Amino acid sequence: MTRSNVPPAQPYDGPPDYRVVGRHAVFPQTNHDEIERINFLAQMNRHLSARVVPGVKAAYDNKVAPGFAKAQGRPIADRHEARRALLEDDSFCLWSALRRMTMEQRQQAGRWTTIRQREALAETAAQLTDGDERLKLDPGVAVPRYVSAVDHHCMPGSYYTEAFPGDVANGANYDHGNFVTTAGLLGKYADGGGHAVVKWVKRNYPDFAPTSILEIGGTVGHSSLPIAQAYPNAHMTIVDLGAPVLRYGLARAKSLGVDNVSFVQASGEDLAIFPDASFDWIQTTMFLHELSSTALDNILRESRRLLKPGGIVLHVEQPQYTPEMPLFEQAMRDWDAFYNNEPFWSRMHELDLDAHMVAAGFEREKLIHGGVTAVVDKDLFPDAADDETEDYGRKAAWHVIGATV
Repeated sequence: MTRSNVPPAQPYDGPPDYRVVGRHAVFPQTNHDEIERINFLAQMNRHLSARVVPGVKAAYDNKVAPGFAKAQGRPIADRHEARRALLEDDSFCLWSALRRMTMEQRQQAGRWTTIRQREALAETAAQLTDGDERLKLDPGVAVPRYVSAVDHHCMPGSYYTEAFPGDVANGANYDHGNFVTTAGLLGKYADGGGHAVVKWVKRNYPDFAPTSILEIGGTVGHSSLPIAQAYPNAHMTIVDLGAPVLRYGLARAKSLGVDNVSFVQASGEDLAIFPDASFDWIQTTMFLHELSSTALDNILRESRRLLKPGGIVLHVEQPQYTPEMPLFEQAMRDWDAFYNNEPFWSRMHELDLDAHMVAAGFEREKLIHGGVTAVVDKDLFPDAADDETEDYGRKAAWHVIGATV
């Protein structure tokens, strides 16, 4: 093939280089090898979703589902049968093994980067937060078993474990390693979900002017800070069980210039530290799937108690499983429950959340349903489309359920 006959290169559609990630005062320092390890893992995640999953889908359609029907005399009945049938397929098993590998290596890479500098990170965080009344820690808060029994998405020690007083390593790991899992599509500061919620609220409730906002399970504030920035006359409270993520979160917020926020250590199941009707807006973002069924109901009840008249509560999550969702998609989404240390994922996504909201005290006719699409960071993806068409290469989309009172 002569040089003139070489076909043009395909436009690059992968993740941006990790060097463009947004940094702040407590963001871990990364050397050349650490950066390239993260780049490799982000690229692998993108390759698996964009290149490998279509092959798994073809195998399901052309071999797995027909083979099941031939052997059983009937089609696959539900996602559980679909997942078990896929376990017999080499393409699914390869995809699953590689995806698990990227999660484990992402945690190893992120944790090593933070551990080697965790004392320095803790010192920087302390300089920013010591004596600041917006950080309220309570060592007496009990970590429930549904949290302590598992290292969520393969993160050693989950969000709450600390190795020494003032430790922020798990917050730093969670923050800087997010790039691997999201392949950059949540933006420089991994806050695309928060910007999406703001855009949705301003469009659907243009006259809404909250003065007090609560995010339950807000960790380091990825989704919280865009809300606080969009409503500067409000004060935002971020509640979480983990002291390391709260210390890190306030230090991160202050270094990014966001001052109308507080970080409070508490369980979302029991927020007696706040009186009834304390907040105009209560938010959770990709949080419900990490809760036991009992905890979920407790948090919904607390949300109802804490919401002011005229307020809104919004829960942003991956979409619920419905009869309209193909069984293949349900089975693939269920992967997190079985292979990514998210034991409540499968059960939560089959619940009738409307019924649980009503049982918590919300009126059925005032329930909210919608969808949000992550706001694309044009600094990372300058050629991304401006419309809201879902594109798993450049955008992320979630389901919204909530209520007004």
